[in-house]
Amino acid sequence: MIRVVLPHHLRTLARVGGEVEIEIGGPATRGALLDAIEDRYPMLRGTIRDHVTRKRRPFVRFFACGEDLSDTPADAPLPGPVAGGAEPFLIVGALAGG
Repeated sequence: MIRVVLPHHLRTLARVGGEVEIEIGGPATRGALLDAIEDRYPMLRGTIRDHVTRKRRPFVRFFACGEDLSDTPADAPLPGPVAGGAEPFLIVGALAGG
């Protein structure tokens, strides 16, 4: 099980109260994880990544083990502690401005 922390507005859309646990059948990659999230919570399709291009939305960032994984390839393996469930995968709504 991979632990995922969603930002408040996505938790509200998905009607979940906190951290969610997602199981992936196959290699634990960011793309597979996002596919599994969208399969389990179809109301989140298009909120984290674009429907057509499947690219991350501009103001959404991904973090794990203290690292920004937002620009890593979708097929890159997730860090071991995340894949093993020891550390959560964080989806963060970024802010812009000054």
